[in-house]
Amino acid sequence: MANAVERSCTMLVYNDKQASASEIKEALEGNDPLAKQAAMKKAVSLLLAGEQLPALFITIVRYVLPSEDHMVQKLLLLYLEAIEKTDSTGKLLPEMILICQNLRNNLQHPNEYIRGVTLRFLCRIKEEEILEPLVPSILANLEHRHSYVRRNAVLAINSIYKLPKGELLMPDAPETIERLLRQEQDLSTRRNCLAMLTNHAIDRAIRYLLDSADQLGNWGDLLQLSALDLIRKACRTNPAEKGKFIKTILVLLQSPSPAVMYECAVTLTSLSSAPSAVRAAANCFCTLLASHSDNNVKLIVLDRLQELKEKHREVMTEVVMDTLRALSSPSLDIRKKTLDISLDLITARNIDEVVGVLKKEVVKTQNKEYDKAGEYRQMLVQAIHSCAVKFPEVAGNVVHVLMDFLGDANTASALDVIFFVREIMETNARLRPNVLERLHTIFYQIRSSRVVSCALWIMGEYCAVTSEIVAALATLKEALGPVPFLAEPTEEEPATTAAGGGASAVVPTASVGSKRPAVLADGTYATQSAVAEVSSASALAATGAGSGPNLRALLLAGDFFLGGVVAGTQVKLLLRLKALKETPAPQLNAYTAEAMQYVVATLRLGEAAGATPTPLDADSRDRMMLCLRVLAGQDTWSNEVWLADCRAAFASLTHERQREANARKASADARAAVQPDDLIDFQVLKNRKGLSQLEVEDEVTSDLARATGYAEAAAAASSRLNRVLQLTGLSDPVYAEAVVTVHQYDIVLDVTVTNRTAETMQALCLELATMGDLKLVERPQNYTLAPGDTKLIRANIKVSSTETGVIFGNIVYEGTGYAERSVVVLNDIHIDIMDYISPAYCADVQFRNMWAEFEWENKVAIATSFTDVAAFLQHIIATTNMKCLTPPSALEGECGYLAANLYAKSVFGEDALVNVSVERTSGGPDGAGGRLVGYIRIRSKTQGIALSLGDKITLMQKAPPATAAA
Repeated sequence: MANAVERSCTMLVYNDKQASASEIKEALEGNDPLAKQAAMKKAVSLLLAGEQLPALFITIVRYVLPSEDHMVQKLLLLYLEAIEKTDSTGKLLPEMILICQNLRNNLQHPNEYIRGVTLRFLCRIKEEEILEPLVPSILANLEHRHSYVRRNAVLAINSIYKLPKGELLMPDAPETIERLLRQEQDLSTRRNCLAMLTNHAIDRAIRYLLDSADQLGNWGDLLQLSALDLIRKACRTNPAEKGKFIKTILVLLQSPSPAVMYECAVTLTSLSSAPSAVRAAANCFCTLLASHSDNNVKLIVLDRLQELKEKHREVMTEVVMDTLRALSSPSLDIRKKTLDISLDLITARNIDEVVGVLKKEVVKTQNKEYDKAGEYRQMLVQAIHSCAVKFPEVAGNVVHVLMDFLGDANTASALDVIFFVREIMETNARLRPNVLERLHTIFYQIRSSRVVSCALWIMGEYCAVTSEIVAALATLKEALGPVPFLAEPTEEEPATTAAGGGASAVVPTASVGSKRPAVLADGTYATQSAVAEVSSASALAATGAGSGPNLRALLLAGDFFLGGVVAGTQVKLLLRLKALKETPAPQLNAYTAEAMQYVVATLRLGEAAGATPTPLDADSRDRMMLCLRVLAGQDTWSNEVWLADCRAAFASLTHERQREANARKASADARAAVQPDDLIDFQVLKNRKGLSQLEVEDEVTSDLARATGYAEAAAAASSRLNRVLQLTGLSDPVYAEAVVTVHQYDIVLDVTVTNRTAETMQALCLELATMGDLKLVERPQNYTLAPGDTKLIRANIKVSSTETGVIFGNIVYEGTGYAERSVVVLNDIHIDIMDYISPAYCADVQFRNMWAEFEWENKVAIATSFTDVAAFLQHIIATTNMKCLTPPSALEGECGYLAANLYAKSVFGEDALVNVSVERTSGGPDGAGGRLVGYIRIRSKTQGIALSLGDKITLMQKAPPATAAA
């Protein structure tokens, strides 16, 4: 197997039709050029498919070599590239000598195309016996009049000089190429010359670059990119000399080519941490972000800005406004990433400018022609909400603008606005009167039940003075309309009819409704009227529940949960009004009677058969009956709950969220503190030695990086040792161990192989195979290991999804005293899902939306030896590497029941949602000794992560005996 894959493949050709050697030979012996072309294509395809055609070689030498057709000559070179040129011992086949003369003739051919393709063919030839007689002809082509020939001659020299004996074949190649570089005018040829010097004579390339520093701006983009490759390689070879290249990069940063600008900025940030260099790179990225129209380019540039933000946040705060210019893109992905970057760069200096830009963008979304306005508005509202949480003083500038969107048809956007308003009301007491006034004004526009419920809660909790309470009661009365919601049948209209249809009811002038017979429980008919809209001027026909005032329309549509919210709001308002003792008793009694009338009307609406699409549920009925008793003065014990406890619970929740946000920010911004005995570096006292300010700045930052980087390097080495997996036994002839490193989309397997025998192992090959969504991307190579020698073999494996996979394989080698190959089977390497996911945070609303949206669910029954619900939850969090979104305050206490939400994000951007619902059953008389029961539900957008995470939880939920007993 190893010998079959040892040869490298330089081309791939699809072949859907097989042909026989006799057919190919017959076509080649003819005089038709088109037939020869087709025959040569078939011959090359057969060779690449593994067929051996030894009898065809002489025919090709006789009939194809003399051909003058350019296409035939090109196919001949492909054929020569595909055939085996050496025997089993590695010696050149004798018949290959026939080819050398033809290649020499091609290199001296009067047509530049034949010369060029022949030179390109020689770039892929590794046999030195073929190349040696052609060296003079290759060098002679460096002086050809056509640039196509010269540039391919440089490529051929580069590949020949790279061979093990290349320096012997062309000892003066670097000097010749440098001389050509200094006098050449063709851009591609100069690029190839500089690349050759960069690979084989870097000192000559650096000398040329520094000599041409004044002309860098006039170089073409191809040559400038090659110069950047030279700078990167020179700095890797000798990091101490990078200071003299930074000015060169800054010159190239002014190039008109976007590719050169991007590469310059990336190179600059990789070489230097000086603020001036980082600032120049950030400005370059922002320029590309604003000027380039390709969305893929913008996403790549935003990724680079994200990396800069993590390492150089202070510098990036200066370009936050330039970054926000990317919001003009119509792509939601670009807008979201731009907002994510910008929100982390907000400071007290730029908050006003950032909020001003966001307000303008919100206003733009009012345009009906705006693409995806609802989703974009939701992102903007969330961004403004985040700004207001960090800097409460800006809330007054945006809250009124956002409240205009409470009646938005996009419920998610309107919910974000009302949640923002609710939080502002709690954290910013100064804005409460103005916000309440504005809420009363636009309340009639709100048509979403969830938004209306939150708005009613705000009214009930934050209306503190008599004028505000009276205004809120008036707003509710206007939104509910007159009572009753069901029109009573008149005396002329019988409740039942004996035969046929019932008589139509007379609609009162004060109400307009629709009547239809309803079937009662005993099978008789009754007529009822649901009033949808009232007009004092004229009787209008009501067409459905969506017409009329918003609260009335929602109640007629069967939303009785909202009816309970309305009743609770009225109770809170009237209890506060009574506590203020500023309202006369008759007026207060009138307000109370009116509120009770609305509650009773809602109850009658729900209890009437067929009046609404959905019947009245028991919870809503109990809540409204409780409100009636409170309004009647029968349940005074609950007044403190209505007036204080509800708001105190929300205040506690808000403070808990702010504390968690501050903790996350502090951990993200945590940096190594300066120790008391650390060295203080004064830049003004540093020996400049003729260096520029930028070079001095770069030296200082490099010194600081070296001084603070040792701990990080030690930590990285320690974590690497923790990932070592033993693949073979200590008594095996080959000892192998692997370090598995999971990157974003691939797995790097570093396998260390040691020969533990006293004999040389030849053709040692690491053969791997995978199970699951893992794919090997490299062919195994053969190695020779001396006795006691060690070799590091690296294998790359691509990952396509978040699923558990297995890597297995063996090591095959040939010993000096064995006729057959020996095989050592390796231990399996299990790729755990925990390597792909990491803890993440998301808002409660976002979690609920994803929970409702995701279609894949895995339900795992709890079967554990734990007896404490809190300890079990901590065990699940630790073993699944997830973040608990439920605040600690909600998990306190010893009630024997617990429900918590966990969240994590995979490296592929997939979301993993987990809900843990666990209860301790009663064991003994005191409740001790019970076992835990319940379910863990996992939801995700893809099947793989839900199944893999479920398997992991099932495997790990049983605790170690010591932990379970604790």
